[in-house]
Formats: sequence, structure tokens, C-alpha cells
Amino acid sequence: MRFKQNIIAIVYDFDGTLSPQPMYDYGVLPALKIEPDEFWKEVSKKAKKDNADPMLCYMYLLLKKGENTEGKLTFKVKDLKKLSKKIRYYRGVPQHFEKLEKYVEEKSKGQVKLRFYLISAGLKEILDGISIKRKFHNIFASEYYRNNYGEPLFPKILVNDTIKTQYLFRINKGKELQHERINEHMPEDQRLIPFKNIIYIGDGMTDVPGMTVTIKNGGRSIAVYEPGKRKARETCLELFEAGRVHHIASADFTRNSKLMQILRTTLDLIIHDILFWKSVHKQKRLLVQKKKK
Repeated sequence: MRFKQNIIAIVYDFDGTLSPQPMYDYGVLPALKIEPDEFWKEVSKKAKKDNADPMLCYMYLLLKKGENTEGKLTFKVKDLKKLSKKIRYYRGVPQHFEKLEKYVEEKSKGQVKLRFYLISAGLKEILDGISIKRKFHNIFASEYYRNNYGEPLFPKILVNDTIKTQYLFRINKGKELQHERINEHMPEDQRLIPFKNIIYIGDGMTDVPGMTVTIKNGGRSIAVYEPGKRKARETCLELFEAGRVHHIASADFTRNSKLMQILRTTLDLIIHDILFWKSVHKQKRLLVQKKKK
């Protein structure tokens, strides 16, 4: 009978959302002595030629490029974690998690919890080494299957645009392990984090499935763009006009930015909604106890 739906989840994309460039552009591709633009062109070309998923193509090509370094870049987990230290974030990203946690704690008087999630098409082996990893309750990303020597052999987990929605339902239902089935029906009142308690933050067209699923199920969605990038802002405006996001803002995570103001306002709405339904639940519980007497 305890009220369990008192958790808010903020779900982030990574590349372009928390960091200006794809994660590979900071460490992996420079280590391979490859120009990022040339690599992504090659990925697109191969995907088109083979009629293949672009995400599988980039994972395949990364391994092939790594083989040509003659052991200088082994793609073992320790190497990728080391390269992740080169990743740069938007202003305020490392500090904003704690600020939002404190805000929710104070506004709800400790009655509402806040969780952060990351869903990315990038490599989990890289994201496991980022400086902000400990801020996330869970990270869902693409991953290689590895042999006993820690060498990557083939993709074990693939996350692309549409597969991101699977992880939203895992968060929603509280079934975050890969082996846990999520297709069975689960009543709304039994789901750990209702979609109305979820905020999805992304930066572009690759986030459309996640944004759409979140909004259609009662959640909130925000599109961010790199400060000063007109084309990126226009993409976000297209998302807004199409009804795929509720707000757009520059990817500035400092305290008084427009984005943080939007997040605080959105959190206020969700907190009040949670506290309302918690009071309803309490009344129902008291009524049941009274009837039992």
C-alpha cells in the first residue's frame, strides 16, 4: 500500500546534448589519426552501400580502424576509459546534477527523488569512463562482446534512434537489466516511474523516437542546441513546431540559464502532481484500514 511513484527521471542523450561533439571526436578518432568528418562520411557511405544500420557500421569500422594501429589503440576497456577523459561538456553540465537534486529535495521536502539516466548510441565502454558517470542511476549505450582477453569481437548491444525507446520503457517499468522482459502488460499504477514523471532531453532528429514516446505517454521533452549554432537551433525549432518537444533552449546548464529555468519549472509541475497523487493514495489507504476495522 506504500506510494511508490515518487521518482522523477531526467533522461539525457549524450552527443550534442551534454557534449558539443560526438564522444569519438575527442579521443578515439584522434588516436586513430582519423579526421572525424571523413570517418562519419565513410560510415554513411557504408550504411548506404550495404543497406545497413549506421550504428552497426560505425561500430564495425571502429574495430577495423583499430586493427590498423598495430596495437597502439587496442579498444580494450581501459584504453577507451582513458580516452574518455578528453571529452568536453557544455557550460555547467558537471555541476547542474547536484543543483537539480538539491532543488527537488527542497521543493518536495524530501518526498520526491530525482534520478538521472543516459541513453546513447555511443559506446558504453567510453561512457563508463566519463567524469560525470557517478551522477547517473544507469547508462544505456552500445557495447561490444569481448573475449577472455578483453578484446572486442562484435556488437553485443546496439542502441540506435528507435531502440532508445526500449530503454524509456525499462526506466518506466523499473526493469533496467537487459535480460528482463518488458513486453508483458504492467498496470500504470504499478510502474516505477510513470511517463508523466519523465523529462527527455535531446538535441536533434536522432532523438525524435524518444521525444515522441515520452510526450505521447504524458512526459515532457526538451531540445537543446549548441550556443551560437544557427543550424542546430533551426533543427530544434522544427522539432518544436512538429510537437515533438515542449521547449527548446541553448545547451547552457549554468544556474540562471534559460534551460535551467525550464527544468525548474517542469520539475515544479511534476513535484506538485506527485504530491497530489500521494495524498490521494493516503486517503485510499486510510479508507481501506477503516473498513478493515
